[in-house]
Amino acid sequence: MATVFDATAFERGIDPLLRFLTPEQTRALIAYRADEALEQRIEELAAKSNEGELTADELAEYKGYVQANKFVAILQARARTLLRAS
Repeated sequence: MATVFDATAFERGIDPLLRFLTPEQTRALIAYRADEALEQRIEELAAKSNEGELTADELAEYKGYVQANKFVAILQARARTLLRAS
């Protein structure tokens, strides 16, 4: 089941935290990418998921990565917006 949330409320909740970052730290957050080993693991789990071959533990791990990726993407998008506004 997909999680639904109010994006405005989420942004309102994280924007004050992002304001603690210096412009240099904000740019580093925007540029962040997972390391190669993590990317390979996510790709491996994604392939197994597409084939319906994930174990319960792998499914839980994969869901965690998906959630983390969404969170990082949202943080990066907000960081871009805040950096442009400053």
